[in-house]
Amino acid sequence: MAEKAIHVVMVPWSAFGHLIPFFKLSIALAKAGVRVSYVSTPRNIERLPKVPPALTDLVDFVSLPLLKLDEDLLPENAEATVDIPPEKNQYLMLAYDHLQHGVKQFVADQLPDWIICDFSTHWIVDISQEFQVQYIFFSVFPSLALTSFGAGSKRKTPISPESIRKKPSDWENYPSSASEVRDFERITTLISASQAIICRGCYEIDGEYLRAYQKQSEKPVIPIGMLPVERGIVDGCKDKIFEWLDKQASKSVLFVGFGSEARLRKDQVLEIAYGLQESELPFLWALRKPSWASDDEDFLPADFIERTSNRGVVCKTWVPQQKILAHPSIGASSFHSGWSSVIEALQFGHVQILLPLQVDQPINARFMVEKGLAIEVNKNEDGSFTGKDIARSLRQAMVSEEGKKIRSNVEEAAAIVGNMELHQGHYIAEFVQFLKSGIWKQKSS
Repeated sequence: MAEKAIHVVMVPWSAFGHLIPFFKLSIALAKAGVRVSYVSTPRNIERLPKVPPALTDLVDFVSLPLLKLDEDLLPENAEATVDIPPEKNQYLMLAYDHLQHGVKQFVADQLPDWIICDFSTHWIVDISQEFQVQYIFFSVFPSLALTSFGAGSKRKTPISPESIRKKPSDWENYPSSASEVRDFERITTLISASQAIICRGCYEIDGEYLRAYQKQSEKPVIPIGMLPVERGIVDGCKDKIFEWLDKQASKSVLFVGFGSEARLRKDQVLEIAYGLQESELPFLWALRKPSWASDDEDFLPADFIERTSNRGVVCKTWVPQQKILAHPSIGASSFHSGWSSVIEALQFGHVQILLPLQVDQPINARFMVEKGLAIEVNKNEDGSFTGKDIARSLRQAMVSEEGKKIRSNVEEAAAIVGNMELHQGHYIAEFVQFLKSGIWKQKSS
């Protein structure tokens, strides 16, 4: 008689920096024979990648409508943070909290084996207790961020590897804003009552922090691997971007991309542009129109396109970022050091030039620099940076003798992060065993 499949319900927050890692974990679990129900809103589900045909019987989408608020609070069809300015996130959270009624009914009907939830779902605690369904907290932040923030810590003095605290000024005031305090309190509530915590990481990359956070939280802290993307995702691309990339030398092009939710100020965009111009390196810059730019405003410096047209491309619309990162002509990436982007850059063997902006990003950047895998752009005390700082860091990372060791280190790290057998065959397999047994043995070395 065939063994009954474990059933897991996924409940991510409505931001694509959360939706996508939850989706990737869903696919990884389905490959291991786990049945997954992925809960989100209709428009968010429509915008997710397609489930591979071989896994459609194991991955179900549970579409729950978002509470409608007044148009001036939350615009119609705004279902994720990418759809709204940051000041409206509080209203999205308010609407999101009403999903708890649909989630509760679904859990009552299905009685799944586990719930895997995000920081936003503090109400999962009551649902879990009412229906006796255990839940796991999935942190899209890496173990080093959890350790440094002390999220859910039962100890008055957080345990953390000393190196990450050499320059605490970047995050010592977190949480500070009302929204950050709210989010931190939700994380603490969820972690305190959870059966376990899972992190997108592996002992080969961030093992010291996985162990440190387990001591700090006194709960199972389970690495689920890096959830790398499948190889071969560039095949079949005939876009003009790829026609241009095909003509460039191997690992010669810098990709610059801060994603759709990073809010770069006008002065920051201008300094990045000056840095790219002065670096004299080939580049592909994914830069969608900033919120502060009017429809008819050219938000780049005068003559920037003309001055760099012989070696650079600026894309002002959506681009297939993963496919670009996988292209063999890309040799380095410059971005904000969000953990998902860090992993993608590592998998494809890119040196990273980092400009951290918020929350866990300064910690991630410090970690990558200490690992010898990245360069962080120098900043002034007020957080500003100059085009000269950008250009200097870019050339160091990509062409100078000074950056040769970093480029070598990145090649070694890519072999780890891109090892599908390690992450799917080992880490996901061990997590599935935990789902079946509820027992986790902490790695001692």
